[in-house]
Amino acid sequence: MAPKPQKPKSPKGGRKKGAPGKKKQVPSDNEEQVPVSMESMGHPEIFPLVLTTKTQEIFNCRVNEDFTGEQPYKLLKKEDIIEDLHNRAAVSDFYPVKKIVQEYPGSELLLVYDKDFKYGLNFYLIGTEEGKESYLNASEAPEEPEEHKEHVIEDIYVYKPPVSKPWVSLGSEKEIEEQSVKESTKQITYMISRKRSAFGAPIKFSDHNASSIKDAYIECTAYPDKNFTVKQLEKDVGMQVVPKVNDISTQTKWTYPKNASTQYYPREFSEEEKETLGQSKSLTDFLNNVSVSVEIALQQNEIMNAFIDDWKCLAEEEGTFGDKTDTHLKEYQSFTDLHNLTEKTITCVSWHPTINGLIAVSVAVRLTFEDRVHSSGKLLLQPSLILFWSFSDPIHPQLMLESPDDIFCFEFCPSDPNIIAGGCINGQIVLWDITAHADRIENIKTGVSRSKKATLKPMFLLEPESNKEAMYIRHCAVSSIENGHKKVITDIHWLSDTFEINRMGSVFENRSEICCQLVTCSADCTICFWDIRPQKSLTPQPTEKKKEESIEIPYDIPSTFLHLDLSWKPLTKIRLSKGETSLEHCPTKISLSEEHLLYKSQEKVLVQGKATKVGEINPYQNLEAGLANPLKPIEDFSTKFFTGTEEGEVIYTDWKMERDPDTGRLMAKKPVNLYTVHDGAVHTIQRSPFYKDIILTIGGWNVAIWKEGVVIGPLLQSCCAPKRYTSGHWSLTRPGVFYVGREDGYIDIWDLLEKTHEPAQSQNICVTMITYIKPWTLSARQQFIAIADYYGTLHILEIPWTLSHPSTNEIASVNYYFEREVKHLEYVEQRKKIREQEKQEMDLETEKKKAKTYHKSKEQLEAELKMDYDNYLELEKTILINLGLIKVSEKDIL
Repeated sequence: MAPKPQKPKSPKGGRKKGAPGKKKQVPSDNEEQVPVSMESMGHPEIFPLVLTTKTQEIFNCRVNEDFTGEQPYKLLKKEDIIEDLHNRAAVSDFYPVKKIVQEYPGSELLLVYDKDFKYGLNFYLIGTEEGKESYLNASEAPEEPEEHKEHVIEDIYVYKPPVSKPWVSLGSEKEIEEQSVKESTKQITYMISRKRSAFGAPIKFSDHNASSIKDAYIECTAYPDKNFTVKQLEKDVGMQVVPKVNDISTQTKWTYPKNASTQYYPREFSEEEKETLGQSKSLTDFLNNVSVSVEIALQQNEIMNAFIDDWKCLAEEEGTFGDKTDTHLKEYQSFTDLHNLTEKTITCVSWHPTINGLIAVSVAVRLTFEDRVHSSGKLLLQPSLILFWSFSDPIHPQLMLESPDDIFCFEFCPSDPNIIAGGCINGQIVLWDITAHADRIENIKTGVSRSKKATLKPMFLLEPESNKEAMYIRHCAVSSIENGHKKVITDIHWLSDTFEINRMGSVFENRSEICCQLVTCSADCTICFWDIRPQKSLTPQPTEKKKEESIEIPYDIPSTFLHLDLSWKPLTKIRLSKGETSLEHCPTKISLSEEHLLYKSQEKVLVQGKATKVGEINPYQNLEAGLANPLKPIEDFSTKFFTGTEEGEVIYTDWKMERDPDTGRLMAKKPVNLYTVHDGAVHTIQRSPFYKDIILTIGGWNVAIWKEGVVIGPLLQSCCAPKRYTSGHWSLTRPGVFYVGREDGYIDIWDLLEKTHEPAQSQNICVTMITYIKPWTLSARQQFIAIADYYGTLHILEIPWTLSHPSTNEIASVNYYFEREVKHLEYVEQRKKIREQEKQEMDLETEKKKAKTYHKSKEQLEAELKMDYDNYLELEKTILINLGLIKVSEKDIL
């Protein structure tokens, strides 16, 4: 924009500021934009211009000389302007309005000096005759144009954003820093936690004596702190206590209390009175009238319970956790090993039997068989672990159990949770004893009832020295590589403490009353039974071997199972052969008939733990040789069990061994039943916690439910799922509910009371394959389910009310459903037999008919042939007559 013309400027300055104005007006876009902008303001005839000092001298229109306040305009000849455009061309200040000048109809154009920059520039040209006449004939401008002028200036104002400049320090930041308040004392952080079970619970406040309860009252007395002193300048305190007044009124009349007593004695009739009343007509009529009502009342008492609470029967009890309408699993917590950079997956999950909120998981490297072979050297340098996670510390594992190779299955000992057995990928069985580290994970307080479970001591509340390094626990025994499994162990179970078996598979009573035997299955087509007790050797050991055994044991390895280390052999080994061929079945999972006897009550386990702490001898520290003394055999004991294979077969067989009549060797019996139901490897085979004879099997793309003793087939067999199933588990509180995990990260929840042909609902848990599912009951009102995925994350979800609380008579309803399915199978089997018999009878009838045709006489055959020939002749005549080939006369002649 050009400078205001009121103040005289030097020619030099005028040229400098006039030149940019010319450059802006040269483009053709500006010639169209200036009239348009004035038209928007209501003056299309006005065209603003910038006239330099030289142009003002040429046309004698100098500011403050030729233009004055009284006459701020001048008429310019059109010829002079065109001549200037011809001489100076684009340099001329009139070049932006060249077209307007050429098309102007008159001979003189009116140039007006814009003193107040009303239209943005120092001059403006009126391009029409009407505008020129109106301007010249107009009277003095009133105050209204002043307002309009101000308004126009505001409308054409163009905002220019400020330009950021570099910061120049003048010392103000030091003054701000000196005046700012800084913390001089170290902050103290308090963490206040609350049990999950107390969320949303009603709060009741009451008064009690602080001295009656131990550790209920803590006094915080004042003491002088040398590190922190505050000078008290002025203190003004005002308090006012107003008592609360409460008016209570009732309508009960108060009476003076007094003691009263009543003494009574029975009044008896004499013999004469009894005879008189017995013969009286009034008594007889009374008994006859009342007897019917009394009989009805007695019948009603027998039919229904008069003392039942009808109010409770109106609806089921509602818990404080969740709503009945909520049917989705809720994310509660998740665990991931952040300290291990190797990509690992979770292979097995198990909740601690006695400690709430403690869960153990086994992890393995996510590699295929070929990649594992190529990187076997690197894998030997990495530890294979079982991690113990706690709800109180989701980042740091409480314990880490080391093993010689990746663990694919493990289980806590039912007799002592501190004893853990696991199966490796190389076929070895590993035993751990964490008794020495029990204080790290459990805290049994004195005075607590035995029915309460042990509480977990968080890792961050332990001594500072214990958090410096992770707690790695080495195994105390490993089985022999030469005599054990040759491939990965896929399943492991402790046998119940009520029985034990020998090499023949016979069952005897267990006098030690602790779990001493294991059963494992492997991908090498074998099922092995193991005994953790020392076996008596028939031949004496050489002296050299005894010297080797006298080697000192490291201090961090317990000597509980020292007698088994690297010499542990299976008690018996079973191979499942495929009929008369040399091939064998490859078992993946097994289910024993006595699984419900595995876990003891929590009170007994806690008593054993207390006895060990007091100083009594741990039964696993001094194990006697198995079957040393003649034991009493157990009669009528079921030795049959279910097993699943890699081919999707479900086998029902016996673990008892029999001798081959030809060779005399011990060999497994033939399978009792074999079913091919699943189209993939069976990875879950589990008995129902409510019914001893109901078994759930999951493999491939479908699910099946079996009943022991029913040899026809499964009670329930689902159709193929959209994705492959990878894991599953029964519900612990509802007999008709079980959970199935899929390879796409979804979990299918089956409810047999709602649907039997498809899952009741499906829910997404993660983005990868679900590898293991394990539910757990915290209390009667709260349950959790642990879901492990392929990426090594353990998800803990809370089970909603509808999936954890059974409905009324649900056990009987589900049992009736299973019985109905058994009857349905029997009916279908009978119909098959009837259909086969009917088919056989129909085949016999058809054969008899065929046989009758062959027994016809020669005369009958000739008569039939002659009849067929006559029929042929009649048909031929009819066709010839219709075609007109035979005349009627000829027909008559014929």
